[in-house]
Amino acid sequence: MFTRRLFLKGLGMTFFGAISAPAYAIGVEPFSLRVRRYRVTPPRWPKDLKMTAAILADPHICDPWMGLERVRFLVERTNDLKPDIVLLLGDYIADHKWQYDPVPEQAWADLFGGLSAPLGIHAVLGNHDWWADGDAQLAGSGPTRYGQALLNAGINLYQNRAVRLQKDGKAFWLAGLDDQLALYPIKRINRPHWRGLDDLSATLAQVTDNAPVLLMAHEPDIFAEVPSRVSLTLSGHTHGGQVNWFGYRPALSGKHEKKYVYGHIVETEGTRLQRHLRAESEPRHLIVSGGLGCSLFPVRFGVPPEITLVELGGGTSA
Repeated sequence: MFTRRLFLKGLGMTFFGAISAPAYAIGVEPFSLRVRRYRVTPPRWPKDLKMTAAILADPHICDPWMGLERVRFLVERTNDLKPDIVLLLGDYIADHKWQYDPVPEQAWADLFGGLSAPLGIHAVLGNHDWWADGDAQLAGSGPTRYGQALLNAGINLYQNRAVRLQKDGKAFWLAGLDDQLALYPIKRINRPHWRGLDDLSATLAQVTDNAPVLLMAHEPDIFAEVPSRVSLTLSGHTHGGQVNWFGYRPALSGKHEKKYVYGHIVETEGTRLQRHLRAESEPRHLIVSGGLGCSLFPVRFGVPPEITLVELGGGTSA
């Protein structure tokens, strides 16, 4: 029987939920952390080439949401996982208004320099690492002041380059793209449109043998063009939507490939060019990290910050 008491109780619970959900999204979830694990042996990756990659994406460093103590904790937690390699996928800085004074870039870069992995620490830049550097915008080239801070800290920075590495005597290629949204329009220097600095073809042209390829690309949209020669593409940028309300992700722009939002995606239809030519292709694999920080607004709900841990090899090829 529906009574006045039940009505008032339901109203109270609704009100409590209405005020507690935003409080949780602002004051609790952004400061949480989980380790999101994937185990995959994609095509062209040898089953006996076992390697663990720790991925840190989109920290958007700023006080109070992602201060230096939080970065130090992330570094310690990542080192505790004992990865073979660490990949930093861009958007190290926050340029939104919901912060105190910006954190000096060399301070956080030096903390990332404390990451430890036998195969090293490797990084690409994200769109915010370009947008927040006015000098780099005018010059149209980088590595930007934030990329330089990473280099100063001894971290390998990839801007359309590929490097051949070895694990247990077995070779693989690590490739990294420059940002796909790097340069915004500036009329006074005759740049009327957005311009990316990524060059997928030139990057993969540096791969000179049949060893498997890992590709770092900050934005996952490029995956539609990545050939099956690449065993696995690793991206961030989306924050998994940053807010996930029962599948509704309002923070995502309609410009992004919505199927490349979060998690392990397997594309079986080939690249756009291959589909146009009706050419056959092996399945292509992408992992999109949910990232660590916040963009635009200091809110995360249903998408907790994560260290993404990818364990390659040792399983059945997917």
